[in-house]
Amino acid sequence: MKRERAFSAVGDGDLLKVGAFRFQCISTPGHSPGHMCLYESKKTILVSGDHILPDITPNISYWLEMDDPLNEYLTNLEKVNALDVKIALPGHRRLIRDLHKRIIELREHHRDRLNEVLVALRDAPKTVYQIAPCITWNIAFNCWEDFPPVQKWFAFSETLAHVRFLENKGKVRRFAQKDRITYSIA
Repeated sequence: MKRERAFSAVGDGDLLKVGAFRFQCISTPGHSPGHMCLYESKKTILVSGDHILPDITPNISYWLEMDDPLNEYLTNLEKVNALDVKIALPGHRRLIRDLHKRIIELREHHRDRLNEVLVALRDAPKTVYQIAPCITWNIAFNCWEDFPPVQKWFAFSETLAHVRFLENKGKVRRFAQKDRITYSIA
C-alpha cells in the first residue's frame, strides 16, 4: 500500500526547522518562476539550488509566467548578495565558498551576454532565432548547426529572456509582423 506524503508550499520569509537548523525561505525567481533559496543565518549557510551555481551559469529562460525573468534573476542576486553567507550549497556540482565573488561573475556574464545581443542587432533587425547563434555559448560544438536540438532550445529561450530584458529597458524594439517577430536596436 502506497503512503501519501503531505505537501505544503512555502513562501518568502517562511521558516523551516530541520534539527538544529532554521532556514528562512527566500523567494528567488529567475531561473524558474517559483525558485526558492534557504538561508540559515546563524550558521551562515545558503542553499542556493539553481539560483547560483559554482562554475556554470543557471539557465535563465523566458517563462510565460514571468514578464522579465532576467530582471527578476538579477534583482534576486542582489537580495542574496546582501546576506552573510560563508558557504552556499548549489543544486549542481560543488560547494560555493565565496558567494559574493560568484555573484559578481554572474552579473558580468549577463552584462556580456546582453552586449552580445546588442552587437547582433547592430546591422539589421533579427528574430530571436537569428540572434541566438551570435551569442557565445559554452558548449563543445564548433558551430550553431551542430548544436543538439535540446541545446538550441535552451539557447533560444535564454536569448529570448535577454532580449526581453533589453526590450523592457528600452534598448531594443519589437516588431510584430504577420508570421514572425523581429527585434532591432531602439
